[in-house]
Amino acid sequence: MFRYIVKRIIGVIPTLILVVTFVFLFVRMIPGDPARLVAGEQATQEDVEIIREELGLNESLPTQYVNYVKGLFKGDLGTSLRTKRPVLTEVSNRYANTVRLTLLSLAWSSVVGILLGVWSGRHRSRWQDYTGMTLAVSGISLPTFWIGFMLIIVFSVNLKWFPTTGADGLANLVLPAFTLGTSVAAVVARFTRSSMIEVLKEDYIRTARAKGLKEKTIVWGHAFRNSMISVVTVIGLQFGYLLGGSVVTESVFAFPGLGSLLIESVNYRDYPAIQSLILIFSLHFIVINLLVDILYAVLNPEIQLS
Repeated sequence: MFRYIVKRIIGVIPTLILVVTFVFLFVRMIPGDPARLVAGEQATQEDVEIIREELGLNESLPTQYVNYVKGLFKGDLGTSLRTKRPVLTEVSNRYANTVRLTLLSLAWSSVVGILLGVWSGRHRSRWQDYTGMTLAVSGISLPTFWIGFMLIIVFSVNLKWFPTTGADGLANLVLPAFTLGTSVAAVVARFTRSSMIEVLKEDYIRTARAKGLKEKTIVWGHAFRNSMISVVTVIGLQFGYLLGGSVVTESVFAFPGLGSLLIESVNYRDYPAIQSLILIFSLHFIVINLLVDILYAVLNPEIQLS
């Protein structure tokens, strides 16, 4: 197991290098001059050049890249052009909100998705199956922003049950979490259904039924446990999707998280903040993929760990 973990960690290093390089180059392809934005519309060209020199934008791309990487090793993500504060401070102020929103979304979507998938897989090609998969397809097909707006209209404007903005308490998380987790619940349900159908075809399931075991015992005591090995992998990957996919949801609900911070930074051409946020989202995926691979190896002893 130790050798397997070391190999997986070493395999992540080239991916990290590519991600850092891609993020650095991609941000500089965004139209607009950040020095002009910082200086203001009334600033002279000389003022703009002075600011560009202060920001290091007058240097060559290789030099900017080397300085960027050096800063990363020192834990320095730069200074925000928009707020004039360290990017690390800006991220820290909002990171906890996004994590809370993501965890709540993942929790309800995993439970609902698994239950719906088991229900559909257990009643394959019957009305329960058709109903469950119709709900799942609807959850995947409906745009996230549309779901958010509909929830705001119904539960905030008409019923006045939940607030529409902010992150002060649990009530502020309900609607954004439901919006963000809808597509994840649908994906988990479809994957759980497929996994359950495959497991229910196995010989040991037929043997259990031949012994006269109750269907509930067969489904939850035997089939469910074995089908969860692959479903856990999907749920882990969806966690990374939720962290990165919160941009639209946070914008709809004016939620003070990393997603809304990214939108604000793009509008202002805030290079340091954009670089840092995209890099953070990418690192989430890389780390979560690594953890999922390790967890899958723990759950499935048939994987060759040597």
